[in-house]
Amino acid sequence: MTPNRYRAIAIAACIGMFLVLIAGSLVTNTDSGRGCGTDFPLCNGKFIPAYTLESLIEYSHRLISGLVGMLVLAVFIATLMLYRRRTEAVIYASLAGFFTLLQAVLGAIAVVWEQSAAVLAMHFGFSILAFVSTLLLVFWTGRVRRGTIEDRPLAAVPRLVFRFVLTVLVYSYVVVYLGAFVRHTDSSGGCQGWPLCNGEFIPAMEGATRIVFIHRLGALVLLILIVWLWRYVSQVCSRNPELRRSATWAFVLICAQVVSGAVLTVTLTNADLLVFTSILHNIIVSFLFGILADLMIRAWKWREGRG
Repeated sequence: MTPNRYRAIAIAACIGMFLVLIAGSLVTNTDSGRGCGTDFPLCNGKFIPAYTLESLIEYSHRLISGLVGMLVLAVFIATLMLYRRRTEAVIYASLAGFFTLLQAVLGAIAVVWEQSAAVLAMHFGFSILAFVSTLLLVFWTGRVRRGTIEDRPLAAVPRLVFRFVLTVLVYSYVVVYLGAFVRHTDSSGGCQGWPLCNGEFIPAMEGATRIVFIHRLGALVLLILIVWLWRYVSQVCSRNPELRRSATWAFVLICAQVVSGAVLTVTLTNADLLVFTSILHNIIVSFLFGILADLMIRAWKWREGRG
């Protein structure tokens, strides 16, 4: 196993996990979760299910998840073979394996025994964590390849940067969970119009409207936090272009996420377009979470007073 081959496997696992995210979003947004009945791992009692759109979508999701699971296992084994002394790589590969297994088990349980919307929303959250783990591993292999893995900034990073990014990262996961909860409770139509909700700044807080409005409010706070983070990192990390670049990407992605949320709201009455706008919304927030996680890790590694 050479470093180049290892990087190729890591990239393949990351792309595969990205496809799992898309396939899972497609299952949710087309209401295909019961496309294979309550059977697992079979689909309606068969290895190759009868052709229906719902069974095709659900079975494809299962097939992709299984193949990606084997890729993640291969990455984990390759990490132990090639980089077992590199703690960072081992952690990323282990987390990828753990969250891949966890989201697969949760998905199987959701098929066999019908689960609440709160539990189903966790399935998406774990999928994002699995994807981000592989993405961080790809970032790591890129730095190893460029020989910059041990590079340090000209000036140490203030500890407050790490705490700030960690707070934003944890809060962003809460907002992601709220978004998944909106979809699994079929509450998307609770707020008509954008940016107002049903034409009001503060709508009647009941039913689906309450759920969607809380998610929107949470997203607004996240936007403010990331804009603040971007400005803060740009000021205090003037001698660290990598951190400033990551903070800028976080700013760009949160703006794109807000726009995609608005587009999603506009397409609520068009079922065909809604599938694509919902998937786009999920894709952007997944990469946003990955960028924030990478920013947090480097702020921790380069913090003041370390070693």
